[in-house]
Amino acid sequence: MAEITESAVRKVLETIIDPASGKSVVALGMVGGVATRGGHVAITLDVDPARGTALEPLRQACEQAVRALPDVLSATAVMTAERPAPPPAPAAQGHGHSHGPAAKTTGGGGRIDVPGVRHIIAVASGKGGVGKSTTAVNLALGLAANGIATGLLDADIYGPSMPRMLGVSEKPESLDGKMLKPIERHGLRTMSIGYIVNEDTPMIWRGPMVSSALEQMLRDVQWGELDVLVVDMPPGTGDAQLTLAQRVALAGAVIVSTPQDIALVDARKGLHMFRKVAVPVLGIVENMSYFLCPKCGERSEIFGHGGAREEAEKLGVPFLGEVPLHLDIRTTSDSGRPIVIDKPDSPHTQVYKNIAGRVWKQLSANQRGARKAPTIVVR
Repeated sequence: MAEITESAVRKVLETIIDPASGKSVVALGMVGGVATRGGHVAITLDVDPARGTALEPLRQACEQAVRALPDVLSATAVMTAERPAPPPAPAAQGHGHSHGPAAKTTGGGGRIDVPGVRHIIAVASGKGGVGKSTTAVNLALGLAANGIATGLLDADIYGPSMPRMLGVSEKPESLDGKMLKPIERHGLRTMSIGYIVNEDTPMIWRGPMVSSALEQMLRDVQWGELDVLVVDMPPGTGDAQLTLAQRVALAGAVIVSTPQDIALVDARKGLHMFRKVAVPVLGIVENMSYFLCPKCGERSEIFGHGGAREEAEKLGVPFLGEVPLHLDIRTTSDSGRPIVIDKPDSPHTQVYKNIAGRVWKQLSANQRGARKAPTIVVR
C-alpha cells in the first residue's frame, strides 16, 4: 500500500467548492490540518461558527472525495470553530462519520452504539503517572484469563501506550474500507491510535478531532461479540473523557489512584465527573500501594498506604484492591508481555485477577436478560 501524502489530500480537496463563495475549501483556507497514516486520513476544517450547520454537506463531500483516493481506508473530516460555544447539535446516526460543527466542548452528538459489546467500562484517573494504563491492560487480561470475552481500547490519543505494552507493531486492516479489524493480543481484541501513527509522532489535534478519533475507534471497529470492552481513558476530565462519559453507554468506571493525598484529590475529581453524568463507579484501585524489595522482601510504603481505601469508604464506592510497586510489573509491561501473561502464577497476577473478579461480579449483578456468563472465583 502506497503512503498517502498530505499534498495528495489537499489536491483532491481543491475540487470541493463552497457554494456560497464559489471557491474551494483549500483556497478559502478552511483546511486547518491533515494527518495521514497507514491508509487513514483525518482532516480539520476551520469554519465560521455561524455557518457550521449549513456546511455539513461540504464536510461530507470532503470525506467522500478523500475516501475515493487510492489506498485510503478511512477518512474523517471534523469542523472546528475557535470560540466558546454550547455543545454541537446531535450528529446524524449511522456508520458515516457525521460530526456537527464543534467548538471546545463535546457534550452534544448522538449516542455511540457498539453492537455486540455487552459492557463497556472505563479505567480512569484524575491525573497522569499513577499507572492507569498498566492497570487497564492487566485488568483486561485478568478478565480474559477467566474466560470472559474481552476487548481493550486505548483511548489516550495524546499518549497511547498499548502498542508498547502489548508488543504490537503491525497496522490494523480493513476488509471493506469502512470497518477496521481489531488486533488480537494475548486473547484480547485491541485498538489504539498508536497502531496507526508512529510512536514518536506528536498528536497535535484539537479537542473535536480527538473526539472524532475516539468515536471511530468505537463505532468503526469490528469488535464482534464481547462480554466487556475495557477503555483505557486519557488522564484528567477534559473533552475526550466527556465524549466517552456522555455519549457511550458506560456500564461503569474504575478509578486508579496512588495512595498520597495529591493523587487522591485528582482521583476524586474523576469520580465526581462520572457521577455527574450518571456513570456508576465500580470502585477504586490503589496502585503503587507499597514497595516490596525484590532482594529481601521488605515492605516499604513509599507513597503512604491505604489512602485510596479510605477515600473509597468516604465516597461510598467499592475498594477493588491494592497493587504493589514492583519491578516485575514494570519490566513485563515494557516488554510487551504484561505480568498477567508473563508470570501467570505470581502473586501480582492474582491481585489483578481478584480486581477483575470484583469488577465482573458487579457487572454481572447489573446485567438484564443477558446470556449466562462465565464465573470468576475471587480468592
